[in-house]
Amino acid sequence: MERMFVPVLAFAMFLGGCVEEPSEMEPGEAPAMTEMSDEELEAQAREIHDRVITIDTHVDIPFNFATDEVDPGVRGDYQNDLPKMREGGLDAAFFIAYHGQGERTPEATEEAWERVLQKYHGVRRMTYELYPDQIEFAYTADDVERIHAEGKLVALIGMENLWPIGDDLSRIEEIYEMGGRYISVTHNGHNQFGDAAVERANLGDDGPEWGGLSPLGEEAIDEMNRLGIMVDISHLGRETMMQATERSRAPVIASHSSVDGVREHPRNLDDDQLRAVRDNGGVIRPTALGAFVKEQPPERNEAIQALREEFDITSGADLRALEGAEREAFDARMAEIDAEFPPATLADFIDHIDYAVDLIGIDHVGISSDFDGGGGVEGWMDSSETLNVTKELVRRGYTEEEIRKLWGGNLLRVMREVERVAAEMQGG
Repeated sequence: MERMFVPVLAFAMFLGGCVEEPSEMEPGEAPAMTEMSDEELEAQAREIHDRVITIDTHVDIPFNFATDEVDPGVRGDYQNDLPKMREGGLDAAFFIAYHGQGERTPEATEEAWERVLQKYHGVRRMTYELYPDQIEFAYTADDVERIHAEGKLVALIGMENLWPIGDDLSRIEEIYEMGGRYISVTHNGHNQFGDAAVERANLGDDGPEWGGLSPLGEEAIDEMNRLGIMVDISHLGRETMMQATERSRAPVIASHSSVDGVREHPRNLDDDQLRAVRDNGGVIRPTALGAFVKEQPPERNEAIQALREEFDITSGADLRALEGAEREAFDARMAEIDAEFPPATLADFIDHIDYAVDLIGIDHVGISSDFDGGGGVEGWMDSSETLNVTKELVRRGYTEEEIRKLWGGNLLRVMREVERVAAEMQGG
């Protein structure tokens, strides 16, 4: 089942993916808060933001992406589109080919595979047919830097949930040929490749099924390494994640996972998992999804659920359909809930980055939004507000080189190493 996309702040709160030399900054040495005027902060942050490559590793898209219904070249209701990327200085994004977990039958996986292909084709249609003068498709780390240097936005593809391929591992090579450059083994719910962090009782999950990766999952990791696809450990159960990280011959990424030491949540990584990512040479990209960032009292969720039921809202499309007085009434009620139970903020989100930098070092941490898949915090609610992330990092004392690593440098380093390992495995 398709996830609910998030066109506005209110609905986001309902839901709860160049080669750098290692720095001399060691774990435990996170930067200290700086003091400067608002004008000085704005100027310094903007200069840095304009010089570094900013990459968001997880932006969701609907199945009808890059059609008349969802035109990425028009500033619209979704949290990410090309105008918003330009406004906020977001240079590159991984657009996600996602399908939620379903029944493990040939019929179900085949239907899901066809649906997922729609998203691959949508991203390619955006770059090759609709807006080739504005955004270009990247297949390698070198492509990212070249396209950015030419003044264009950069599109990449990540795949979330390997379930739609069924048992046909040859489809991983199809994913690679279409431009997929990372794959997460699971989403919510166990599948034929391994155990997930979040179970789906309606699909029969009742505790671990495989105790981590399944034998087929081990083969899938090997095939990703051979082809040059980054192994994404977001959404994996703890044992699945640890086994995948140990098995992978190339660095892994957590494309959109935050930190359990700041906010306990099944989707966040604990300290031992963070150290495993570091030891593997990989990178964790904390994500700005409120439920992962900050614990909320149950009364907030109950109030939001009651509001949704009152207005008969079950999806982002339902919310976008609200108009006039009805929409004004909904927004006013949501504002009252936010006033009583403040949502997660950008500062809360950056706390996760600080924690990870403290524990495993600046070279293994990054940034993601999960926009249009539930992400968004006060201060970074869509791509047009991306500069605010850099401003908060500058406020906290991060240097330009450190910000460069967080936004894109660490991810490009991992991409290059994944490419190198693949060439080695293929005898290149």
